[in-house]
Amino acid sequence: MNRYPLWKNLLVVVLVLLGLVYALPNVFDQDPSLEIAGNRRAIVDTATEGRIRSRLSEAGIQIKSADLSQDKLLVRFGNSEDQLRAKELLETALGGDYTQALTLSTDVPGWLQSLGALPMYLGLDLRGGIHVLIDVDMDAAVAQAMERYNGDIRTQLREERLRYSRVSTEGDAIVVEFQEAALRDQALDVIADEFRDLTTTTRDEAGEFLIEARMGPTKQREVQKFALDQNITTLRNRVNALGVSEPVIQQQGSRRIVVQLPGAQDPSKLKELLGATATLEYRLEDTEHSVEDALAGKVPIGSRLYKTRDGRPILLKKRVIVTGNQITDASSGFDQRSGSPMVSVSLDSQGARRMRNVTTENVNKPMAVVFIETRKETRLVDGKPVTRKVQVEEVISVANILEPFGRRFQTTGLDSPEEAHDLALLLRAGALAAPIDIVEERTIGPSLGQDNIDQGFESVVIGLILVMIFMAVYYKVFGLVANLALMMNLVFIVAVLSMLQATLTLPGIAGIVLTVGMAVDANVLIFERIREEIRVGSTPQASIYAGYEKAFSTIVDANITTLIAAVVLFSFGTGPIKGFAVTLFIGILTSMFTAIVGTRAVINKIYGGRRVARLSI
Repeated sequence: MNRYPLWKNLLVVVLVLLGLVYALPNVFDQDPSLEIAGNRRAIVDTATEGRIRSRLSEAGIQIKSADLSQDKLLVRFGNSEDQLRAKELLETALGGDYTQALTLSTDVPGWLQSLGALPMYLGLDLRGGIHVLIDVDMDAAVAQAMERYNGDIRTQLREERLRYSRVSTEGDAIVVEFQEAALRDQALDVIADEFRDLTTTTRDEAGEFLIEARMGPTKQREVQKFALDQNITTLRNRVNALGVSEPVIQQQGSRRIVVQLPGAQDPSKLKELLGATATLEYRLEDTEHSVEDALAGKVPIGSRLYKTRDGRPILLKKRVIVTGNQITDASSGFDQRSGSPMVSVSLDSQGARRMRNVTTENVNKPMAVVFIETRKETRLVDGKPVTRKVQVEEVISVANILEPFGRRFQTTGLDSPEEAHDLALLLRAGALAAPIDIVEERTIGPSLGQDNIDQGFESVVIGLILVMIFMAVYYKVFGLVANLALMMNLVFIVAVLSMLQATLTLPGIAGIVLTVGMAVDANVLIFERIREEIRVGSTPQASIYAGYEKAFSTIVDANITTLIAAVVLFSFGTGPIKGFAVTLFIGILTSMFTAIVGTRAVINKIYGGRRVARLSI
């Protein structure tokens, strides 16, 4: 009696070993590090590594190691002070050709990493990081919507062959002016039928016949809500696609967005990421006028002077065929004919229709692709580094339209596969639907996060010790077995969080502390049931068997109700509540295994399969 079959003992041993292996990475320290990558044409290679090592050595900054991989250099430091000094030094030494990102790098051995064993993420309150509150310009969102309506009304009237004098946006209204009342009345029917979201009125003024179109309050609220939702989606796509671990991006109020990046310590880098713009515009080349005249100051009406990447001037028409806002998907790759980097672009239905119409009418005429990017440049001014934003517009390719095309096509002329990848990333993430403004910014330093970690660790240890003392004194040998299971329960919780790459926060630590107290509940029920069986005269072996068997249903019922509560907290809670619910849920499942299966396996090894006179319980 009270003996597990071999397969069940092996299962317990295997699970214990797996738990130890996947919890082990959290024991290793994390070094303050600097990740250096090249922008555009700049490449990080061994020569760059040598130059960086030399500059840091000259400044007396000690490094632990420098690892070059995938065109990125990861430099590890012994402390945060050296990390920050190195960043300031390299920003000036390397200039705008390279980016330096502050990060933390773990010392997990390679053999553990090869097994997929990585430490769990730490939340903003533990690891430190950046908290940013963003305000969305709702007035600008409405204004942009009005401009779109302005262009659409122009197009619709031209298609209906209704001659108008002008179409302008005046305040919150789009004003369409006609010379004849009959034309105005016809246009009124067209606008009212095609643009039902607009409220139209008419008025006469000095012999002119006018239509005023306005958005109603309901439509304005829809536009503003769409702008907020689109900005949240765009910011989340940008952050996720660039590999920032466990970001928090959520709405706050009616016009604000909260962004939290645990582990990040570079607010300027975050601002650059959130406000980054890289988009394309497709324009026809103006072949009817002279570039030389445009250079002399005689730029034709309806055209604009640009430069290609090699500095050659080119004259393009102002009218934009499609923009990045109409791009629904983008992926990078290589052109099959030339082997050069390219971005494959897909347009929405409106953009595809416009592109097909323009390319059909302009076969064998040149079309240019304008690349628009906002960059940050750092320059020395009076011996001090000064950073400013610069918008760069350059023509990356000009090619003849060989045949009409619409929804899907390729853009070439990019400098490198990295630039093609970055452009596809930002195009795929989408453009911001409305301008944003950072109204609050907080950086939680690693030292404060370390204080939270230390205090949280102390709370777990104190709770664990008190529970273990009680169990050992009150239940003797059985209590020691329960203590062993309790320690393994903590190992399993950490292992599962690490395997899931979940984020541990202070509320998550609170969930672990609560689990420590609750984990022995099952053992208390089992041990008290065993004591009852002994008091009624059952043999020790029968008491052990009956204790585990009769307490099982009660343990399951009690834990299922707590699991339901954890699921509800996770489903309807936000932020800290979710962190608490996750650790509570995992802790309940692991404690059921360790308290029932784990302790039974150890008790079976101590007392099972032999005659026992009395139990130490």
